[in-house]
Amino acid sequence: MRLHGKLTYSSSPDLTPLIDCTFQLVVFFLLTLNFSSAEQSELIRLPSSELAKPTEGALEMPITLQILSSGMVLFAGDQMTPDALQGALRRERDAIRNVLGRNIKNATIVIRADRDVATGVVQKIIRMCQDTDFERFVLRAKWERK
Repeated sequence: MRLHGKLTYSSSPDLTPLIDCTFQLVVFFLLTLNFSSAEQSELIRLPSSELAKPTEGALEMPITLQILSSGMVLFAGDQMTPDALQGALRRERDAIRNVLGRNIKNATIVIRADRDVATGVVQKIIRMCQDTDFERFVLRAKWERK
């Protein structure tokens, strides 16, 4: 009996399902990743508070206003004076009502003020928002335990 040599088997697995699954995971993570720096600026140093608690659940229509220590306001990626904010708030209100067709009462103004900002500046901005028909407010602070 004569043997011709070893038999070799070659297998090439189908990688299509693996590539498809990997692509779907990449797309999922890209869609859920938040690239927006308009909602949080590193220029803001939030005040500390023992009473601050995280909000429960996501806000329906958050509108973030950030107040720098200089008193300038960051809104929608633009830096402006508090007086110039009134026009931007009116445009935002009109866009919510006319373009989105939603009720302005469902919008929540999220205020992130630097710890060195005077309370009067924050109150002035809240009053401006109220004059523009916004009713819901959330003040951000850094939670500290004792």
